[in-house]
Amino acid sequence: MKKAILSLAILTLIFTSCSDDDSGDIINNNTVEAPNTYSFERNGESTVDFNGQTTRIQMGDEFDSALMDNTLTEAELLSMFAHQEGNADFSDAQLNASGKNMRSKTAASRDYFFTNSTASNAIKSQFDTWISGQVNEIFTAWEDTAAEGVAGQIQEAGGGSIRYVNAKGLEYNQAIIKGLIGALMTDQMLNNYLSPAVLDEADNIANNDNGITEEGKNYTTMEHKWDEAFGYLYGDDNPINPQLGQDSFLNKYLSRVENDEDFTGIAQEVYDAFKLGRAAIVAKDYDLRDQQAEIIREKISEIIGIRAVFYLQQGKNALATNKGAAFHDLSEGFGFIYSLQFTRQPNSNSPYFNATEVDNMLTTLLEGNGFWDVSEQTLDDFSTQIAARFNFTVEQAKD
Repeated sequence: MKKAILSLAILTLIFTSCSDDDSGDIINNNTVEAPNTYSFERNGESTVDFNGQTTRIQMGDEFDSALMDNTLTEAELLSMFAHQEGNADFSDAQLNASGKNMRSKTAASRDYFFTNSTASNAIKSQFDTWISGQVNEIFTAWEDTAAEGVAGQIQEAGGGSIRYVNAKGLEYNQAIIKGLIGALMTDQMLNNYLSPAVLDEADNIANNDNGITEEGKNYTTMEHKWDEAFGYLYGDDNPINPQLGQDSFLNKYLSRVENDEDFTGIAQEVYDAFKLGRAAIVAKDYDLRDQQAEIIREKISEIIGIRAVFYLQQGKNALATNKGAAFHDLSEGFGFIYSLQFTRQPNSNSPYFNATEVDNMLTTLLEGNGFWDVSEQTLDDFSTQIAARFNFTVEQAKD
């Protein structure tokens, strides 16, 4: 049974930060102030838990590496993606013992896919198809030289990295991992765990108001749902002092965007919104909570838009002289464009680009011989279209 926190003395603990210096969280007149760090306690114990997100991020990181191991089979890679508890899919025994996987949470948010299983299944199948392509098109041509209409390897100029592409110049591994940034990490964060449909489901508000925690846990359901959103960004980082660049997904690309002087400060904005939103839940200020969710939706969506434009522009600049580098950049851009359909415009139930718009862009990129003959004008046009939906310019995003 769920347990109620009965004493007023205990109730007051939910208004304090876990940090030793405990710089205030809640001040008078119903004004909520975020703690210095993402750290919250009840009865002297942390109420923060996002273990499931950490598990999926770690699975994703190992999956990322496995996609470039040409000794693996299609069945082995598909099994990693749709891991079943107890299967030896990973090098980490704890991941193998987990009942969690990536595929089940791909395109699975409450707001976007709860009533649209057809779209959800199609997206899951798209990832299965890309995984199959990595094995049956790329691995089988591992030692071949890529050319127009021919899968194989292509080296970046000056003895640089070797890239492994399909017949149209696309690296499936990049499409998969960058696509999961949207379809898994972003969709679950923005359209599921930050959604009032999840945060306020059933008796969540009443239980949070009355300090009723989940059975055997130290957190209310609402607190935990917010933490799970937080975990898709910081799940393999230090939540008290995020270093960024700690995984292959959103954490990595928040770092990349933060390090662009045109967007410096975005990392603090996101972290502050997560802290204040969680403090608002503790303070039972649900309007303030939702305001912070909208900030997070806007900023996380911007990361995807910025990186899509960045890679399109980088690819364009390399096309004439360094096709290996260009194809790598365009493959990353391809994945970020795919992820645009999982973004969320603040104060709406809509992505910045819907699935049809995304599909049209991706189809155009792969027309004919794909990246081998894509025009610079097309890359500029798509860059302009993407930037125009967001609060940045192509000039800001391209470097």
